[in-house]
Amino acid sequence: MRILIGQPIHESGVKQLEREIQNNKGIDIVLYPEEYLTNEKVLNDACKIARDYNITIITSYRHENRDRAVIISNKGEKVLERAKTPPAEEEKLYRPLAIEYNEITIGYLLCMEILKGVRDLKEVNIKINFIAHPIGVGMFSDEQFEEWISEAKKIAKTYNTIIVGTSHADGSYRNCGISIPISYCIDSNGEPIFISKSDTRTRLVDLNTGVVEFTRNL
Repeated sequence: MRILIGQPIHESGVKQLEREIQNNKGIDIVLYPEEYLTNEKVLNDACKIARDYNITIITSYRHENRDRAVIISNKGEKVLERAKTPPAEEEKLYRPLAIEYNEITIGYLLCMEILKGVRDLKEVNIKINFIAHPIGVGMFSDEQFEEWISEAKKIAKTYNTIIVGTSHADGSYRNCGISIPISYCIDSNGEPIFISKSDTRTRLVDLNTGVVEFTRNL
């Protein structure tokens, strides 16, 4: 199973997504950041791309000024769709946290939800093959970068699963002006397959072998 892990810049459409799919053959899944899809019309465009290219797309979209999780099947159907969990500590992660799809189970954590993953993913009662973690923008400090990678490693080790995350290449949290773009893949032992800090190149990862490749330029 080959997954393309992209770090696009913000855009109003899906040009980067389609171009990367066209330029990189033999991929099964595309992981793009939180809020890459800016509205429901763009979401529908992404569904058409998934169907036309027989590709699963994992990202998030904006609806009524709020972020929503989405996994689009290779038939262009929304097989996971839900609201983002509020950040308050007492809020449990919204469901569904995982889906059974194409003979695998995909977990899903949206951006800051990763900080509740160790606690709440125990509610998934089946083996998760990998967890997707779309992130909106890069980290606002080195300390945050290390904290989120540490949480990803804990989740991977606790639930014996791979976890894969990515952010946009541009933008900053609440427009603070500081951004460390991030992407990563952690194996089921909690060990890095790769960790990318301020390196926005797109990567292809074979989740079965752990082989990482850089993709062709856009």
